[in-house]
Amino acid sequence: MNRSLLHKEVQEFLEENYRKEVSKIVFKGSPFPGVSEQELAVQLTGKKKAEKKLPTWFTTRNIIYPPTLNLEQTSSEKTARYKASLMAGDTIVDVTGGFGIDSYFFSKEFKKVVHCELNEELSEVAAHNFGVLEAKNIESYVGDGIEFLENSSEKFDWIYIDPSRRDDAGGRVFQLSDCLPNVPEHLDLLLKKGDNILIKTSPLLDLKAGLRELKNVHAIHVIAVENDVKELLWLINKEPVDQLKIKTVNFRKKGDQVYDREIGEENSVSLSKPLTYLYEPNAAIMKSGLFDALGCDFSLLKLHQNTHLYTSNQLIEFPGRCFEVIRSVPYKKKKLKSVIDFDKAHITTRNFPEPVASLRKQLKLKDGGDHYLFFTTGPEDEKVMLICIKV
Repeated sequence: MNRSLLHKEVQEFLEENYRKEVSKIVFKGSPFPGVSEQELAVQLTGKKKAEKKLPTWFTTRNIIYPPTLNLEQTSSEKTARYKASLMAGDTIVDVTGGFGIDSYFFSKEFKKVVHCELNEELSEVAAHNFGVLEAKNIESYVGDGIEFLENSSEKFDWIYIDPSRRDDAGGRVFQLSDCLPNVPEHLDLLLKKGDNILIKTSPLLDLKAGLRELKNVHAIHVIAVENDVKELLWLINKEPVDQLKIKTVNFRKKGDQVYDREIGEENSVSLSKPLTYLYEPNAAIMKSGLFDALGCDFSLLKLHQNTHLYTSNQLIEFPGRCFEVIRSVPYKKKKLKSVIDFDKAHITTRNFPEPVASLRKQLKLKDGGDHYLFFTTGPEDEKVMLICIKV
């Protein structure tokens, strides 16, 4: 880590220029003899990304940022706070510490946090920032987190692990056994060294595939931010559990949406043609697979067993989007245009054979406006277009 980055004039330069186009600044060269233009570019890019993703870091003086890839892979402050809220105790090991966002928030809930990081430079940057942020109960360990656990005589209340989803060639992987560290391979060690385990995985990991690779999973948390699924969190305990709990959270500026359910209960949802209101579950619920349970809990009807859209004559609070159905039109290509008297619309397909791009071209509709068109399948396998407005 280049400590010249902490000089007052360098920090002032970063503060004044982080919103500007980085390439133009780099092209001019560095005005500081001890700092290269590449180092300035990393800090300017990092500060700009941190403004929304990591506001605590952004507003703190003398923070050092890592290369862009490390910053992209780190948790956002919002999701890190949530993870920390799930745990508490005396000791926790962050096996794959990275830039240290999660470790910092863990330090608010634990007496001691061990931050493990293979990359010496990244570990030094994280340790420096812990000091700036006055997180004095975090110990930094440079090296392999799994080896740290193997060599440690200590047992921990919690172990947190966020395996890298890139292989040796830099390509993305999604199966747990393909990630580094290989969590299924080391799960017995994790359970031996920790009373509780929290694993963060890619949002693309199939839940059933994850359950096949792991054991003693007590709960899965599906975390979305503004309807974009960011993380899957797997809570594991030494003891097996009879019923698995799935909790979905969608963080929104308008208000967070939370829905959870224990798996194992039988749920049956009746089907119906579109009624007054149409309900679309948020992305976290779509990922969770809690489709029938959702319908039962909110007393809604489904349009089709494989169409995850719900309907009702009642307007209710719902963890997703709600629309008023203006008209339901049988899907007949030649007649569709005659019932559309607007030139803009948002188009969504659910359980429907044609892609959005094809439908938009066919109907000659621009994206946007106040109308929402849902192309979907009804209870009798009929294809329909629903003309809606958002409630």
